[in-house]
Amino acid sequence: MDNTDLNNFNNKTPQVLVVDDEKILRLVLRRSLTKEGYKVIEASNGEQCLNICEQKLPDIVLLDARMPILDGFTCCAKLKDNLGSECPPILMITALYDEQSVERAFEAGATDYITKPIHWPVLRRRVRRLIESSWTMIQLKIANKELERLATIDGLTQVANRRAFDKYFNNEWYRLAREENPLSLVLCDIDFFKRYNDTYGHQSGDECLKQVAQILGEAAKRPGDLVARYGGEEFVVILPSTDIQGAIQVAETIETKLYKKAIPHSGSLVSDIVTVSLGGASTIPSVKSSPDNLFYEADKALYKAKKAGRNRLVHVSY
Repeated sequence: MDNTDLNNFNNKTPQVLVVDDEKILRLVLRRSLTKEGYKVIEASNGEQCLNICEQKLPDIVLLDARMPILDGFTCCAKLKDNLGSECPPILMITALYDEQSVERAFEAGATDYITKPIHWPVLRRRVRRLIESSWTMIQLKIANKELERLATIDGLTQVANRRAFDKYFNNEWYRLAREENPLSLVLCDIDFFKRYNDTYGHQSGDECLKQVAQILGEAAKRPGDLVARYGGEEFVVILPSTDIQGAIQVAETIETKLYKKAIPHSGSLVSDIVTVSLGGASTIPSVKSSPDNLFYEADKALYKAKKAGRNRLVHVSY
C-alpha cells in the first residue's frame, strides 16, 4: 500500500458493527455512535455477525455477551479463529459484572468490555480509543510492508535489486529441484555503457537504464518471472519452469524490443543505437548442486557474447 492508500485510510469513516439481540439497545447505540461520526452496521445475533465480517470487516465490533443462536463469547472466539491477525477489536457488552464473565470474555479474545447499563461517556471513549489503537497498528503494518518492499527494489529502475534476486533465485532453485522442472537465467549487459554516459551524461544514462529495465519486464512477463538489476548496467532475468528454448525466446524478444526502441548511442563500437550482450543458461536444479553453478554458466555465456563482439546472445544448457 502506497502513500495514497494511507491517505485514503486516514480519511475513511470508521465502521462500527453493533451485535445485540435487543432491538431498542441497537437503536440507541446507533443514534449515539452516529452522532459521534461513525457508520453503524447492525446484527441481531452471532451468526449474522460472522456473516457480515466475512463480507466486509468493520473497524470495531460491539458484541453483546448474552444472545440466542450464538452467544457473544462463542462468536468472539470464532471471529478470532476465522480472522486471525485481521480481526478488528472486539468490545464485549454485558450485564454480567462478575470476574468469571470478564475472564471468559478475555479468554474468547475480547479486546475490552463494558457493562450494562451502559455509561455513554465511557463507551464513547473506549470505542474511540480502540479504533485509534487498531488503526495505528494497521498503519504500522502498512508502513513496515512498504519498507520491506523498498528494501527489495532498485530505486532507479524499479525492478528487483540484488538482494531480492539472491533470495528468489535460491528459493526457486530448491522448489524446482523438488518438482524436477527446469530453471533458466538470462544475464544482460548494456554494451559500451560507460561510453554512453561519457557521450550523453549520467542523467541520460539513468534514463537508458530505466528503458532497458522496462523492456526486460515486458519480455519476461509471466507471474513467476523476475527481472533484477544485478549491478551497474547489468541485469538478470530468472525464468522458472523454463528450458533453454524458452530462455532463448525471451532473450530474442529483449533484442527485438530494444532494436525497435532505437535509443541513440553514437559512442557504441557495434551500433548507432543501444544494444545488449546476453548470456543464457538453463538446467534442472538438484539439491546436490548449487544455484551458483547456473549463474556461473550464464555469466560465462555472457562473457563469450562480449568476447565475440557484443550485441548478441550466447546460451548453454547443462
